[in-house]
Amino acid sequence: MGLTNNDIFKKLRVAHKLRDDDIIKICSLVDFKVTKSELGAMFRNENHPKYMECGDQILRNFLNGLVIHLRGPMPKKEKPIPKNKKTD
Repeated sequence: MGLTNNDIFKKLRVAHKLRDDDIIKICSLVDFKVTKSELGAMFRNENHPKYMECGDQILRNFLNGLVIHLRGPMPKKEKPIPKNKKTD
């Protein structure tokens, strides 16, 4: 049996020593809103009645935000200036 999105999310949270507030800030870096109660539901035991499955969208947005959090925003690419053709 493989890892679920919830397992991956929990392992990343522990590995990076993140608190709920940190995760909310990281998700906001990619304009994704998540609440403390949603996070609490995802980090619960699977047998708990208020357990919530972590969907692909939540994990994807968290991972994208985590990249920005760890590396900083991606620098803007400058458009190359076309070389002028010389006329004789």
